[in-house]
Amino acid sequence: MTSLPNPVEKSPKSRTWVGIDVAKDSFEIGVDGQTHTESVPNDARGHKALLARLKALQVDLIVMEATGGLEAPLVCALQLAGYSVAVVNPRQARDFARSMGKLAKTDRIDALVLAQLAHVLAHHPSRHKYVKLPLSAAQQRLAALVTRRRQLVGMLVAERCRLPQTAPLARKSVSKIINALNKELGNIEADMRTHVLDHFADLSDLLDSVKGIGPTAISTLIADLPELGKLKHKEITALVGVAPLNRDSGRMRGKRTIHGGRAAVRATLYMAALVASRYNPVIKAFYQRLVAAGKPKKLALTACMRKLLIILNAMVKSGKPWDPDLHST
Repeated sequence: MTSLPNPVEKSPKSRTWVGIDVAKDSFEIGVDGQTHTESVPNDARGHKALLARLKALQVDLIVMEATGGLEAPLVCALQLAGYSVAVVNPRQARDFARSMGKLAKTDRIDALVLAQLAHVLAHHPSRHKYVKLPLSAAQQRLAALVTRRRQLVGMLVAERCRLPQTAPLARKSVSKIINALNKELGNIEADMRTHVLDHFADLSDLLDSVKGIGPTAISTLIADLPELGKLKHKEITALVGVAPLNRDSGRMRGKRTIHGGRAAVRATLYMAALVASRYNPVIKAFYQRLVAAGKPKKLALTACMRKLLIILNAMVKSGKPWDPDLHST
């Protein structure tokens, strides 16, 4: 693969936008304005080589796709080196590529398209919403625990659904796996609680003052939503994916729906809102008022998710615990 051109000919004041297409064994580096890319192994040596290469460039923004965690070590390495990184949804990157007339899909094309997207996002008025906030070492370890818990819950649900349909001779094996998963899930949740108390005790106490927000929700919010308390309420709801989106055209007025965002955080908020709609006086009154007004229960619960997130965002921003008199208005 052809190497990237020597950047010494560029003006020291010029800015560069980089796109990186990440795979399991390697990643492809593209620079906006160039027509070729460079392939680098996706390991510690490759990360070091990339950082050395980028040091000679005036990098303004780096964009890569979310690839189920394959990009996480590289993102951390770039952020520790001081680079601004935006991790976008693959669907958004693909839609952008199609809008630019790029119908074919290869690692090289993807890297160059991501570099073009980096140029666009860098000049977007809401650039700060796309740049991923760097996670501290404690947040990274908590995120790993939260991810592992999510995996264990998924396996546990699968085994429990499988048990009634399993032949009697095999049920003992399925039961053993369920017991082992339950035990490991308990260990992971204990590790999460200990880690939160050791590193995020103040923030945990603040969030814990809200009825409906339990230990799992607290860990998920700290690990997967570091923007909490740093964005405006409209921005944080859009980021998570609980802001209603219009579908209007001409005289047609479509039904507003929620879409996109961070699915893991949204799933956690759903369970928290479900509990809060029963036991949190403020959220319960809000839910009942919407249902009494004729709103479908699912829509009312989604509105509770949004309201709960806005309240949590305001609490973290102000550093003030739950105040029913304040949040009931």
